[in-house]
Amino acid sequence: MTDAPSSTSQIDLGIVCPMANERENAESFTKDVLNACEPYKFKNIRFHAILDNVSKDGTVDIMRNLAERDPRVNMVWAPENRCVVDAYVKGYQTCLDAGHDWILEIDAGYSHRPEDISRFFDKMMEGNDCVFATRYAKGGRMTKIHPINYFISRGGTLLAKIVLGAKLSDMTTGFELFSAKALRSILDQGLISKGSFFQTELKAHAHTFKIDEVGIVYHPTPSRVRASEIKDSLTSLFALRRKIKDARRN
Repeated sequence: MTDAPSSTSQIDLGIVCPMANERENAESFTKDVLNACEPYKFKNIRFHAILDNVSKDGTVDIMRNLAERDPRVNMVWAPENRCVVDAYVKGYQTCLDAGHDWILEIDAGYSHRPEDISRFFDKMMEGNDCVFATRYAKGGRMTKIHPINYFISRGGTLLAKIVLGAKLSDMTTGFELFSAKALRSILDQGLISKGSFFQTELKAHAHTFKIDEVGIVYHPTPSRVRASEIKDSLTSLFALRRKIKDARRN
């Protein structure tokens, strides 16, 4: 458990935000996130935008230019990324290497609302090591979402509870805040999935820390869940169960 800081003025905050083809709102979103953090008067704030070859619409140039004008912004070019997990891990590692005390992960494009960020900080000030978003508990909801995507998301959480003994109400979403100590420990355990299931892995590996949830309003981006993603999730779920059992035996 992390000792609750007496003030956020003691905290160095790093923000991880993978981006791809966000030309229309990349700059406005970045500024809205930073503005949402400003009232807490952190010792330092750095927004790390993670971009790679998937982004082809000029977002890279927009964020590079913004970084030149605003010292709070760091555009991380990562052409070595081969999957979505690589982008997130690149951001996490960038924050740890930079010495940030807290690491906030938020998705671009306003699927996660900047106005919900304050809830994470308030929970962290209570002495939590990790604070995770939930769409299914008090204060959480989703706007328009395809019924199939909703079923897969809720089903994924239920399955994680059954197979892994998970306690969180939402095991499949992003938007979370970690202490550096907790995030480093989680990453040291390794991630199996190369797809969206890695969010479930992060939460499963956080069970030894003091964790909490906050309700968010989630605006899903239009997308279809591919059969390969479902296969990856199921394969990774049972591989993670074996991994956790082996770790407990040792």
